[in-house]
Amino acid sequence: MTVDGREVRTSPTPGPRPATAIATPVRGRAHFVLPAYNEAASLPSLLRRIADVARTEQITVWVVDDGSSDGTGDVVEGLTDLAGLDVRLVRHPVNLGLGQAVQTGLRTALGDAGEDDFIVVMDADDTHDPALVTRLGNEILAGADVVICSRFVAGGDDKTAPLFRRMLSRGAAVLFRRVLGLVDVHDFTSGFRAYRVSLLTRASRHWGERLVEERGFACMVELLLKLRHCHPVITEVPLELQYDRKQGPSKLKLRRTIVQYVRLLARDRLTPAPYREL
Repeated sequence: MTVDGREVRTSPTPGPRPATAIATPVRGRAHFVLPAYNEAASLPSLLRRIADVARTEQITVWVVDDGSSDGTGDVVEGLTDLAGLDVRLVRHPVNLGLGQAVQTGLRTALGDAGEDDFIVVMDADDTHDPALVTRLGNEILAGADVVICSRFVAGGDDKTAPLFRRMLSRGAAVLFRRVLGLVDVHDFTSGFRAYRVSLLTRASRHWGERLVEERGFACMVELLLKLRHCHPVITEVPLELQYDRKQGPSKLKLRRTIVQYVRLLARDRLTPAPYREL
């Protein structure tokens, strides 16, 4: 099936009137969006871990193969019946960058998600623990619109990551907190987050294809900056980054990412807020 030009492998008995039932909150299905570029070595382990969680949680997995050259899409197709896990593949014919992979994943998941569902974006390199989805869902159920898996709150940890990545993430956090005044956010660059479907729907109606414009790692910060105009409730849960599980070299380019962060901040300062309430 093709979506937006992209391939997707995807009579009452008389008696006394009963008392009115009190509606109880429902936690819906979790839609995992996994942007993947050359992750053939990591995805089998990650999908098996997600399948373990799916024994007690409702989960659909959307893998966005962003023009991989290592057979990532073929590996995913071979795992679509993994322990009953609902895995769906979306392909980009060429590599468009992390930002466009996230954009495609969000739009595709939103097209399938129900009102009570939530969308989880996480890295496809097996460094994030999918078992956190239970806590993420509970946070959404309790009223959060965005839940960030944070390395920089009590219980969080990133000691397994290379020093340059740790310094970059901390520096970006200090910069964006001070300049933007989002004092409730400690981890701006985490790639592991949950979003309420209604929040992403409102934002997508306003920005459309411009919801995510950054191509690189700065896309996660960009999305958070745009969503803040919807006045979301943002919470954080501790994340112990498992970088030692990563297969292959990092795709983050330090100098390029720093330039992207600075450019993104400048653009945000110069761009007026939406002219109407979102």
